[in-house]
Amino acid sequence: MTELCAARVREYLMTHGIGYEIHEHAETYTAQELASVEHVPGRQVAKVVMLRIGPDLAMSVLRAPDHVSIGKARIVFGREDIRIASELDFLEAFPDCALGTVPPFGNLYGLPTYVDERLLDAEDIICPAGSHTLSMQLSTNDWYKLVEPTTVDIAAS
Repeated sequence: MTELCAARVREYLMTHGIGYEIHEHAETYTAQELASVEHVPGRQVAKVVMLRIGPDLAMSVLRAPDHVSIGKARIVFGREDIRIASELDFLEAFPDCALGTVPPFGNLYGLPTYVDERLLDAEDIICPAGSHTLSMQLSTNDWYKLVEPTTVDIAAS
């Protein structure tokens, strides 16, 4: 199952001629753990935080040490009915990924994607590849061009 998620992303990157590296590592369950096993600062690891905006799901992508500010998100989206989605809320949206290992490619899953502007300072990003033991590294610019996320300021200061 998790191989399918990584395969979907790899096929997408190859189709678009985007270079990337797949890294195999010890099991990780948080973005900060991923940064540690990859020996990179947390600001280089892209983590996905799923949001519920009313009845809809949206993908937010932030640096590993950052957290979504619901107050900022309400201002950005102009809505009060925003919350962090539970894993059960989005389990069905990513049937080919292990729970908690969603790669930051909302466009591949039909989801609007929002990136916190702070992540864009990194030259390369490392992100989960659908498994607790696989990650991928690619150029932040390449990721941004492919995913076409909306840039927002939603990280807590």
